[in-house]
Amino acid sequence: MELNDAPDLTAHIGGLSLKNPVMTASGTFGYAREFTPFIDVSRLGAILVKGISLAPRSGNQPPRIVETACGMLNAIGLENVGLTRFIDEKMPWLQNLGAPIIVNILGDSVEEYGEIARRLTDVPGVAALEVNISCPNVKKGGVAFGSDPAMAAQVTAMVKKNTPLPVMVKLSPNVTDICLIARAAEDAGADSLSLINTLLGMAVDARTRRPKLANIMGGLSGPAIKPIALRMVFQVSRLVSIPVIGIGGVTTAEDALEFMIAGASAVQIGTASLRDAGATIQVLDGIEAWMRQERVASIRSLIGSLQLD
Repeated sequence: MELNDAPDLTAHIGGLSLKNPVMTASGTFGYAREFTPFIDVSRLGAILVKGISLAPRSGNQPPRIVETACGMLNAIGLENVGLTRFIDEKMPWLQNLGAPIIVNILGDSVEEYGEIARRLTDVPGVAALEVNISCPNVKKGGVAFGSDPAMAAQVTAMVKKNTPLPVMVKLSPNVTDICLIARAAEDAGADSLSLINTLLGMAVDARTRRPKLANIMGGLSGPAIKPIALRMVFQVSRLVSIPVIGIGGVTTAEDALEFMIAGASAVQIGTASLRDAGATIQVLDGIEAWMRQERVASIRSLIGSLQLD
């Protein structure tokens, strides 16, 4: 391609065709309204909204966020308005933003996941579902759905049974072998996989000798986890045949390109948006500028192009 030619940024994500591979990460972009004063959200490949549960959740007690070296710990506790208010109050506005809306869903039981998926199926503007399987299964003693291949498969199959929408399963890194969970989700019908969710961590105040988070532990995100996320994306993308979306420490265009070269078909940007509301657009512009400079005609040619010889 010529230096001034517009590169093809189109991304294909398990049944979805996106204008570009830059998406927001659930839990870091609110319901998108918070960011509209700062960026043109219609330019994004897709918007992933705050995780939605069947009933409203008030979340954990504060303090709920702590800065750490090259990252952030959060223990928000999946606070959200609940499914009914989301459908009635949030989606009528979200559907007019000019970008596909992917709804992150969570539940305490397999049945809850199925019910949420069923009720979101015919809601105007919902393009796909992202299934958070890092949640505890209350019927199994609080074990996270995403820590066991069988439970991950059950949730995935239940969601697929209850909706024709594309289903993206978000994988937890807090497991012995993420590849086992990835394969189980794929075999159960997942259309794509997003990884990774946050890593479990904690912070201590040496002066008070108390945890800095009221919840004691929280999820670590940001640049600190990028090498781990990159490794897991590389491993999973070589194992499965469905698209993989990379998450974890994407702050610059180069970060995003690294994930795609390692095997990701797209990326999600999370913590960076909390530091700089314009991070997603800066990454998008940086990707396009890099492609022009390197004369890369299609972003899809980068996927899995890591040289190992």
